Amino acid sequence: MLIDEVRKSEKKPSWLERYKSKLVTAEEAVKHVKSGDSIIVQPGCAAPMVLLNAMVERKDELVDIKMYHILIVGDIPYLKPGMEKHFKHRAFFIGANTRAAVNDGRSEFIPIFLSEVTLLFKNGILPVDISFINVSPPDEHGFCSYGIDVGNIKTPTEKATLIIAQVNPQMPRALGNSFIHINKIDYIVEKDEPLLELPQVDPNASPEIIEIYDKIGKNVADLVEDGSTLQMGIGAIPDNVMKYLRNKKDLGVHTEMFSDGMIDLVEDGIITGDKKTLHPGKIITGFVLGTKKAYDYIDNNPVFEFHPQEYVNDPFIIAKNKKMVAINSAIEVDLTGQVCSDSIGTKLFSGIGGQVDFIRGAAYSEGGKPIIALPSTTKDGKISRIVSTLKPGAGVVTSRGDVHYVVTEYGVAQLWGKSIRERVKELIRIAHPKFKAELSEFANKTYNLNL
Repeated sequence: MLIDEVRKSEKKPSWLERYKSKLVTAEEAVKHVKSGDSIIVQPGCAAPMVLLNAMVERKDELVDIKMYHILIVGDIPYLKPGMEKHFKHRAFFIGANTRAAVNDGRSEFIPIFLSEVTLLFKNGILPVDISFINVSPPDEHGFCSYGIDVGNIKTPTEKATLIIAQVNPQMPRALGNSFIHINKIDYIVEKDEPLLELPQVDPNASPEIIEIYDKIGKNVADLVEDGSTLQMGIGAIPDNVMKYLRNKKDLGVHTEMFSDGMIDLVEDGIITGDKKTLHPGKIITGFVLGTKKAYDYIDNNPVFEFHPQEYVNDPFIIAKNKKMVAINSAIEVDLTGQVCSDSIGTKLFSGIGGQVDFIRGAAYSEGGKPIIALPSTTKDGKISRIVSTLKPGAGVVTSRGDVHYVVTEYGVAQLWGKSIRERVKELIRIAHPKFKAELSEFANKTYNLNL
């Protein structure tokens, strides 16, 4: 029930007066931020921008504010050059809008598995003074939903000394372990505004790139059996995988994030969750990155269960899903199967995220398939992404011991249980043809092969 409906109803709930007493403007709310504070921000498309912008307006009064979040879509006001003496962003994942700040030293990167980010706050490793959240209006019992990002914010918020909430009628009411009562919130700022969005389609993709991702999607989809439970994110690879799942039956979903692309598969009865061995019939997720289409779809939808990321991404929880298929990408893969996903050489590019959580969870799942999928070359076709050795300083996110399948547009390499020499042959087989001779020459010298 929306808060204005509660106000108009004849029977006033007991919490309504407490709600009213906590109402302030954004400017009044952020006056409680003081120098030296540590602040956790609800991330992704859920960021409470009215609070962040109001806080930045006070920048000249503040120094050494530590700002924690996974990833925020769009412009981040406290990351502009010159802000670093006032606000120090500490990133658990690097997006396009934080990459320059991290590599310039204006922001700091904390490498960590997504399953463990919230545990840093839960276990007191990172103290949190204030939580900025963006929630749905309270229902008739006074509970607000964290909406499109539950996974990365609920646990840290429960450890915060002060909770400041934007109550936004445009935030959907996500179900699951996803609620906070207004009694727990210290200050409330009512602001009706559209949520941030992250569209999936790349309008600048060339026909050649579109064809490559189409082939990768088909190769990955061929590995998916009926009754599998899927983890996949946002972008060209998962979009094209889903395009080739139309002939599958009784698929399930257990994924760190949900996006627009899965909706048609749910609507058409391809994703049913009927064969899931954990939370049958439910889509288990932590957050949404997408558009209003996805936000409207999850609103009050009992198919969805949102949970904190320490649950969604726990490899031992993931492994309880039989036929768990984890689909993740990479920057480059070397001939032994080492996967770099977070850096280009020493230059930090993204982060660990949930890749290892789901690769390991799928590996321990009965009938599970952990998959790394990537184009065989960079977009311009000049550099192979199947490489003899990783670039100097490159981060190994997924070790060669974790990798089972690597997929490119040229096929599927099955590495699990294979020797180094066998892996080399498999990976050269799915490399781009124009780089095979170069890779074979290296392999012949290094691994005594005769390719």
